[in-house]
Amino acid sequence: MDILYWILLMTFLNGTLGLAGAFSFLISKKVLNKILIFLVSFSIGALLGGAIFHLLPESTEQLGIGLTGLLTITGFILFLLIETVLHWHHCHDGECKVHPFSQLILFGDGIHNFIDGIIIASSFLVSVPFGIITSILIMSHELPQEIGDFAVLVFGGLKRKKALVYNFLAQLTAVFGGIFGYLFLNATEYSSFLLPIAAGGFLYISITDLVPEVFKENNMKKKAAHVILIILGLLVLISGKILAG
Repeated sequence: MDILYWILLMTFLNGTLGLAGAFSFLISKKVLNKILIFLVSFSIGALLGGAIFHLLPESTEQLGIGLTGLLTITGFILFLLIETVLHWHHCHDGECKVHPFSQLILFGDGIHNFIDGIIIASSFLVSVPFGIITSILIMSHELPQEIGDFAVLVFGGLKRKKALVYNFLAQLTAVFGGIFGYLFLNATEYSSFLLPIAAGGFLYISITDLVPEVFKENNMKKKAAHVILIILGLLVLISGKILAG
């Protein structure tokens, strides 16, 4: 099989992880609404883990600590500005039906998945077995994050079907990343500059948007549950990093 076919196959399989939220159609809307806030807590941990244990270390290896830090702050401010524009554009006449962080998470995830596609392509250019192993490792840490992202989209006001479709489309940017990586052999060098920007976005969304939402609760037991789920999200992403070596 030609290397390009392998790249397209694996990046598309990676894209199907965007449909992970389909499990929600097996439960009632009432039950989903009860567990949604706890899935958002898990998503906070997954976003923080993805930024801290995956995106930033990969960027630091290529760019160094100084430039990585500068681009991370740039990403954080960029997402702040984007949310400010979205909030003004959609919400200045009243309350938002769909919270701007829903669009932000799709934007950040799209960048992240595009980079994953480039990484998958570059690994296949080394060898097919290495490409398959790399793809599996990437997908193993993507799955829990995609479940969390779907929960955030629904929590932000999107209907389940729309959230599923949009999450799937954002995940499919991996295919375009794979094609880009295949066509431009040195593409991984340039993708390093996008890594900390995506990380800054994930840090912004989790810290400024989601943390305040989940800790509105005054119930100490529920607060403790949120903390445990955030830690669990972190641990899942840490274990993915350990498996990836």
